[in-house]
Formats: sequence, structure tokens, C-alpha cells
Amino acid sequence: MNLSTLTAEYALFAPEMVLAIGAMALLMLGVFIKDHDKAVGLVAPLTAGLLIVAALVAVFFVPAEGGQAFSGAFVFDPLALFSKIAIFGTAAIAMLFAVPYLKAERLARFEYFVLIALAALGMSMMVSANDLISMYMGVELQSLALYVLAAFNRDSLRASEAGLKYFVLGALSSGLLLYGASLVYGFTGATGFNEIAIAAASGEVSIGLLFGLVFIICGLAFKVSAAPFHMWTPDVYEGSPTPVTAFFATAPKFAAIVLLARILMEPFGAMTDQWQQVITVIAVLSMAVGSFGALTQNNIKRLMAYSSIGNMGYALVAIAAGTEIGLWALLAFMILYVIGLVAAFGVILSMRTSEGMVEQVEDLAGLSQSHPGLAWTMTGAMFSIGGLPFLVGFFGKLFILYAALQAGLVFLPIALVLFSVVSAYYYLRIVRVMWFSDPVVKFTGPPATTAWITNIAGIATAALVIVAPVLFYLAQNAGFGPL
Repeated sequence: MNLSTLTAEYALFAPEMVLAIGAMALLMLGVFIKDHDKAVGLVAPLTAGLLIVAALVAVFFVPAEGGQAFSGAFVFDPLALFSKIAIFGTAAIAMLFAVPYLKAERLARFEYFVLIALAALGMSMMVSANDLISMYMGVELQSLALYVLAAFNRDSLRASEAGLKYFVLGALSSGLLLYGASLVYGFTGATGFNEIAIAAASGEVSIGLLFGLVFIICGLAFKVSAAPFHMWTPDVYEGSPTPVTAFFATAPKFAAIVLLARILMEPFGAMTDQWQQVITVIAVLSMAVGSFGALTQNNIKRLMAYSSIGNMGYALVAIAAGTEIGLWALLAFMILYVIGLVAAFGVILSMRTSEGMVEQVEDLAGLSQSHPGLAWTMTGAMFSIGGLPFLVGFFGKLFILYAALQAGLVFLPIALVLFSVVSAYYYLRIVRVMWFSDPVVKFTGPPATTAWITNIAGIATAALVIVAPVLFYLAQNAGFGPL
């Protein structure tokens, strides 16, 4: 390999190198600064800046034509670019959410922000994986950072339980993923996605290869909290610190669902008839569990956990279509869903009284009287996530319906509409409590950073309808770009 080829390969890997080197530098910086508060105050903004720099490098430094690196194990294409920007931006927002929360809860430690950067690095590798080995490395790098984040509040029994449960079940899912990858390698003789695609398209599909694919789907279904691999989600969402829950609900889900789509549509694109049935079952189960499981929840973080399970079911409908239109619909839905989540978790992070954080749905009673801005933001977020016309979340579901119908999957759109109607109940319940109940508790008000991000996201749930064609155009380019 000559120097020019090596330079071109490292250029494709530039965002990841920026994050890796930057995270290590920030870790050393935090260690050598003896003043604890000063370390946090310095590392936090530098980590946010690092994520922004990584996004800018992905846009302006990486060659526009993209390509493959490291013998085809790493790919940079329009799908990877779109996903990296979304992941880095969401991670930066989640980190900014965390700063005032961690200071108020006396949990502020600079390691938190380094873990966010390392998790973003793993997610960036996931969406660019073009080999089973690089895929597994990205998944595990992300997961190891998330295990620690879940149990970051070491003095909380709930947080320790959440971290332990996430670690044990995460290890099980990693085992399933690794076993599936070994089966695929055993029956194709390759780990690269390009070589696997050739093997899957040539001749009759072996039962061993099919089993390997099913195990990979099961392992990744855990990462996106799709039923029946969702059992960790409510407890981890409830037990983890709230900014960690906000992070779990956004960037890792985005990365995992994109990785799942890439694996199914690229190396196993010739086996669509086989994996489509599996994805269909998981999608319907996820929509059902998410819709009915949230009906009895009083803790708003647990409610959002079941909401995420249901919404991952909607996302899987787009993947089940198995078409480029389905991929386009998936990206559009996910980015609009994340916007709604940012607004919702911004309000949840604002649920602080003089005695500390509160998390019950009833605690939002009378929010329209005490904090009308938060009430309007939460209303927009709930309507958008629920897919009510005509906020941006509605258009995300609309394009998924279109993709499924184009693929001839009539049953899935019907199921999506029915379960969306069921889920509308608990979204409307939150709105009813805010607008038609008398105040129960008095919130101290959100910190300035949280308020700004929350208000912008809340406005975006409605205002982005005007500029939605631009967003859809970007998603379309990523979805129709070469896989």
C-alpha cells in the first residue's frame, strides 16, 4: 500500500480520529487538573466543541466522493455522513443537557463527558461498518461507554441496578451478535459485507447463513430496544440519571437502527424474502408492547421507554419494506423523532422542585399555569412523537406508510395506524394533565442552557414543517446514496 492510498484511507476515517485523539486528550487533561470543578468546567465545553469539530470534519474534510478504507472494513458514503452529523449533534445536545443536571445533583465529574465522546466514536464506527469485525468493534465501544453512564450515579440503588441490568443483558445481546457473525463467516467464508453479499446472492441460501442472520438481528434488536428484546428498557430508563436516559433514547438508537438497515439491505439484500418476515414480526411486537405497555405507566421516564419501544417498531416497518424508499423514510422518521425527544426530555429535565427532581406524570399538573412555555413545548413534543397532524412527527410516519405500501406490505401500515391510535391515549393524557389539572408541585424552572435547547426543539416540532422539504431532500440523498 503506497502513501497516497494510506492517506486517502485515513482521510475517510478523519472524524473518528478526531474523536479518539480528542477523547484521550480530554481524559488526560481532566486527570491532571487537580481542581474538580475546574476540570468539569473545562472538559464539558471542550467535549461539545470536539463533537462539533468531528461533524465539521465529516462534512468538509472527508472527500465528497467517499469510499472504503482498511480493506473494505470501513465505508464513508451519504448514509454514513447523514448519520454521523445526526449522532454528533444529538450527543452534543445530550451533553449540554447534562451539565446543569449533574451540577445540581452533585454528580459532575469530567469522566462523564469523555464517556459521551467515546460512545459517539463507537456509534460513528457503527454507521460506517462494512465488515462484521468493524461492526462488532463499533457496537462494543458504544456499549462499554453506555454501561458506565447508566450506573454513573454510584450512590443511587436504582442507577446501580440499571447499570447492572443493562450490562448483563447487553453482554447477552453481544454474545448473540458475535455468534451470528461467526455463523455468517462459517457459511460464507468472509466477514466483509461486499463478499457476504456475493455469497448470499449466489445459489440457494444455506440454513446456517439464515440462522446467523437471525442471531445478528436479535443482537441488534436489543440495541434498539425492539420487542421481545426490550426488557431492559423501562428499568434502565427509569434508573439512569435523566440526561443519560435522554442520551440513550436518541443517538444510540439512531446509530443502531442505521446499522441494522445497512446490514439487512447491503450484505443480505438478496435475502430480503427471508429476513423481511423476521423484521415484520419484531415490528408488530414492538408496536404492540410500546402502545399497551405505556398505558399504565405513571413514571414519565418509564412511559418514554415504552414510547421508544413503539417508535422503534415504526422504524422497523420502514426497514421491512426492504427498498431505498424505505431507507429514506427511516432516516426522515428518525431525525424528526429525535427532535421530538429532545423537546420532551428538555421538559423532563426541568421537572425540578426545591427538594429535587420529580418524575411522575401527575407532577406535570397545571404546568400550563406555572410554566406555559414548557407546557407548549411538551404539547408539541407529545403530538409530534405521537404522529398527530400536522407536526413534523406526522410526516415521518406518513413516509413510512408510503414505503410499506410501495413494498406491498399492506398489513404493516394497518398495524401502524391502529397502534398509533392506541398510543395517542397516553400522549394526550400528558397534555390533559398539563392543561386541565391544578398545579400540584412548583418547579424551580429550567437552567438557561436547558431552556434554550428545549424551546428551540419545541418550536422545531411545528416550525420545521415549513422547511421539511430541505430535511427530506437530505434524507433522500442519504437514503438513495450508494450502500
